[in-house]
This record gives sequence, C-alpha cells and structure tokens, in this order.
Amino acid sequence: MPIEGYVLHSYGDTKYLRHAVASLVTLRRFDTTRPVALYCPRSHRAVLAKHDLAHLFTLILPLPKAHRSIVGFKLHLHRFKPFARTLFVDADMVWCRSPDRLWAQLAPYPFTATGLERADPFFGGPKSVGVIWEFLRNRRHATLKRFGLTWLPRVQAGMIYAHSDAVTRSVCQAAAAFLAKSDQTHFRTRFLEGRNEESCEWSLAMAMSSLQMPIYPWRLSFDSPQLDYIRELTRHTDDFEDVRCKYYCDRFVYDLRGLRHARIRAWCIRLATTLLRRPDYLWATPFVLHFSWLHEKAPFDAFAERMWHRLLDDAVTSLPSGATGTSGT
Repeated sequence: MPIEGYVLHSYGDTKYLRHAVASLVTLRRFDTTRPVALYCPRSHRAVLAKHDLAHLFTLILPLPKAHRSIVGFKLHLHRFKPFARTLFVDADMVWCRSPDRLWAQLAPYPFTATGLERADPFFGGPKSVGVIWEFLRNRRHATLKRFGLTWLPRVQAGMIYAHSDAVTRSVCQAAAAFLAKSDQTHFRTRFLEGRNEESCEWSLAMAMSSLQMPIYPWRLSFDSPQLDYIRELTRHTDDFEDVRCKYYCDRFVYDLRGLRHARIRAWCIRLATTLLRRPDYLWATPFVLHFSWLHEKAPFDAFAERMWHRLLDDAVTSLPSGATGTSGT
C-alpha cells in the first residue's frame, strides 16, 4: 500500500455518494497512482457494487452510524486514517491540476488544515451584511479571552492533512472538547444558514490554536490548495476540465466573496477596490475548486449527476484509477 492516499466519506442520501464518485473522476484526471479510500455506510457500498463501480475506489471501508455527520467524522479523523500520510478531502470538490506539488508542500506537517492565520469576520458569523454588526460587537475577543487563547485561525476543513497519528488524535480530542462548550462561545450554529448539520471548523480552529498547530495557507495565489466556487468569480468549461478563479490580491477585497447576494457583493467589491486603490487581481487555477457555499452548489450537483450517468451508461470507456478494487470489511 502506498504511503500517501486520499480519504473521502459519504452517508445519507445517495446523491452524496455520487458527489464522491464525481470528485474522484476529476482527481483521476491528474493522479492515477495514489490510493483513494471511501468510508461509507453499507447501503452506499451496495449501490457501488450494484452498478459495478466499486473498483473506482482502492478501499471501501465501513462508516459507523455514530460518525455519519460532519462533527462525527471530522472530529474523529484518527479513527479513519488508513494511510501513513492521509489527505482528507470533501466530496463536493473538483480537482483542477496535478496534486504532486501539493503533496510535497504538505509533507513537513504532522497535521494541518487549510485556512487562514487569522479568521475573517464571516467565520462562524452571519454570511450577509449582518456580519458588520458582529464585527463591531467584537464578541470574538471575549471567546478567546474565556478560553485563554491569543489567536483564532480560519479553518477550511474541506482539506485536512494528517501524518502523525498522535497529533491527529490530540487535535480531534481538543476540538471535541471545545464543541461541547459551544454555549460559551460567540459562534453561530450552522442551522441558521439552512444547513442540517453543525460545523466542525470553529472547534478545529480553537483546537489548533490551543495546541499551537500551524495552518496551511488557504490563499497562495497560483498555488492555492483550494478556492471557493463563486459563479461570478469563476470561469470554467462545462465539466471543469479548465478552471480559473478571479483572485483578488488584497485579502479584504477577496473576503467580500462571502457576501451571498451577487449584486451587493459586486457593489462592495467595486467600492472597496476603488476606495482602497487595490484593484489588483489574477486568474488562478487552484488544486481544488470547492463548492462549499450552500447557495453555490447547483453547478456541482449537475456535474455529479452527469458523471454518474456517464459511468452507468459506459460513456466513459476507460477511467485510470490506479485502484486494486480491494474493499474493507
């Protein structure tokens, strides 16, 4: 078994299984050798077997019912680490380029997650203009003071790298402890955003802060590990073979992408670039295009459906998988 490998997970509606398969299809455009493990319930494994698609994954391993949630899985990554160097990735991701350089950059870390050294105001807060009120109240400072922390990073848990088993366990246990004290923090529940699951990101951020763990920079210009899909800021072909993201070089301007309404977002970006005299931007192809925003997922949902039906119809006659077809028990 190779030392480096990817881990995906799926549960619930089978559309999330189709997401994992679609993401794998895009990964295999660039990486045909590293193994990919899928943790999923028995029902998802049965769907793959029924359609003769299990061979796409190197390993298919059981996901216990207790871990079929965002916090249930990502706050217990030490239980789902089949490779010495494991890259945990979300299923709603499109791979846009070869990940070899990314693996080389992650190699020195015992554990890290993509993100920012300092969390932006949207992190754990409103995703609308209401974020201005949260910023003025500065409740974040009270949270840090209460838990004896001096900094709050921004964690984007769609991509997490783990090498050291001991460090991975320590981070997950600390995050679970912080989550249990959510009522003592300023973070808003994700249920207020229309989500049906709680976030793991702020508790992971607090854990990494308390353990003095480094964050892998989310924004690295042309070497960005992942960038968000925002319709007005992304150029791509129908099946995402070619992807370019509009990347504002000023962090404040780029952070305005978090505003949900397109017209308000465009107006704020135009105002900021004019007043701050910081209009600089570039078109970057990240390693991964992440459909992390709930209101921006439709293009990926449609793409995943197309990929699924193409596989079922044998429209794709050969898919280099580098997989052995071995399944766990």
